[in-house]
Amino acid sequence: MKKIGLLYGQENSFPQALLDRINAKNVNDISAEFVSIDKVIQGIPNEYAVILDRISQDVPFYRTWLKQAALEGTAVINNPFWWSADDKFVNNELAARTGVNVPKTALLPTRDLPENTTGQSFRNLVYPFDWATIFAHVGFPAYMKPYNGGGWKHVYKVNSAEEFFAQHAHTGQLVMMLQEAIEYDSYYRCYCIGGKYVRVIPYDPYEAPYQRYLNKSQGDDDLEGVIIEQVAQLNRYLGYDFNTVEIAVRSGIPYVIDFWNPAPEADEATIGAENFEWVVETAANYAIERALRQLPGTDNLTWGTFMTHAVPGNQTAIVPGAKKTAAKKSATPGAKKAAPAEKKAAVKKEPADKKTTSKKAKAKE
Repeated sequence: MKKIGLLYGQENSFPQALLDRINAKNVNDISAEFVSIDKVIQGIPNEYAVILDRISQDVPFYRTWLKQAALEGTAVINNPFWWSADDKFVNNELAARTGVNVPKTALLPTRDLPENTTGQSFRNLVYPFDWATIFAHVGFPAYMKPYNGGGWKHVYKVNSAEEFFAQHAHTGQLVMMLQEAIEYDSYYRCYCIGGKYVRVIPYDPYEAPYQRYLNKSQGDDDLEGVIIEQVAQLNRYLGYDFNTVEIAVRSGIPYVIDFWNPAPEADEATIGAENFEWVVETAANYAIERALRQLPGTDNLTWGTFMTHAVPGNQTAIVPGAKKTAAKKSATPGAKKAAPAEKKAAVKKEPADKKTTSKKAKAKE
């Protein structure tokens, strides 16, 4: 008997629905249950052929245990080794290598010194930082957000250098990045499971959480095929088994905004009944698929094409002259207007601390 285990935290509707769906399929020698851990001793294997991870991003103990499980042959969804190594900034760079469009982005040093460091720890960092070049490259308006965060925490929209410095002064030891604001015509949130099953959902990040997922009729059918292709390609390249991708469409060009979600939201009340049914059914089928092909004692993880190319020395370069994918302009109600021309900032040094002058962004870019 091969067991599929579910490792989860505070969520309620999805975990039980997934287990019930897997077990209801009555696949020979396949069962599903909640993971139970009462000890972790090196050299003693766990009992699961597949583990779907929904919580280790918040619990380091679970993350290390999942790596041990993977070394023993468990197929962990998502790969805990790659998920521990990547971040939003790195993924943005890698996404560009697939030919998809990404917002212009810059990485920022922490405002405050990290713990156990002094000024001498940063002898290689030039101060003042070259803010003028960064602002000229990214432009305003822009979004400042953590390089590895989630849940829309510490995300700010800034419209000028002055607003940037006011907000950055409150970020403490967080490593942030500054990203071009894509003033979009339409917006989509897409689930991708197994690098091949994609659900494209019109999405309004400016609405309240329970109203963001829109009806399919509020999207653009002509654009859906382009989005499905880009979402699947991106997840295969990075090696994600279960992920969501957010895409903003500006002047007919899809831009990948966010695609680093190790445990995408799957609460029925939030994503809606139809989307919930798709996620439960697709995740159940994929978990069973992984269990059926799992081979004990071997590597059963998903490694993206980026890694499989890089290991033998065939690292993928940024696609030279990659064409932007044009699509019919969406007729989504309430479309946002095109952004004005970007302005260059002539800032030479960071001013003294100021009180915050801009509101926290309503939507994550």
